[in-house]
Amino acid sequence: MTRNTRRARAIAIAQAKPNARMVALRYLMLAAGATAASLALLLSHFI
Repeated sequence: MTRNTRRARAIAIAQAKPNARMVALRYLMLAAGATAASLALLLSHFI
């Protein structure tokens, strides 16, 4: 019973505050993907 409440509280806390580091990492990955795609497109035009 106590373990369930603890887990529920942890989940609630995790949902309440979006982790800034995770948001930044997601944005960075998205930017890297876009850069790689545009580079591939440019390279395909030159080859």
